[in-house]
Amino acid sequence: MTQKSSDAFRTISEVAEHLDIPPHVLRFWETKFSTLRPLKRSGGRRYYRPDDVALLERIRDLLYKEGFTIKGAQKHLSGRSGVAESLEANVRGSDSLSEAISTIERARGALSALRKSLGKPEQA
Repeated sequence: MTQKSSDAFRTISEVAEHLDIPPHVLRFWETKFSTLRPLKRSGGRRYYRPDDVALLERIRDLLYKEGFTIKGAQKHLSGRSGVAESLEANVRGSDSLSEAISTIERARGALSALRKSLGKPEQA
């Protein structure tokens, strides 16, 4: 990408070049990932915020590097915004090892409940 401030908005061409993905793919992803909402100016010109670029990098990695389908990436990203991020924040904010262990145990319980709600058997 060109030399701009880290918080500057980017055009679709700049983002496409940065991600090494054609612009039409970025426009397609906008239709599939509802959290991806670049600003649109008059004439439909798109401007991507730094958060949009980070999300696009994550989507690219899920689809191209980790082998997710679009539907799988949608589920992964929507699930990540809830329990996982709050648990990560709790672990980062923990002052002691016992707090971190407690957080991990709560996460294990939450994941177990999620597994049950999805109809999957418990793992040992």
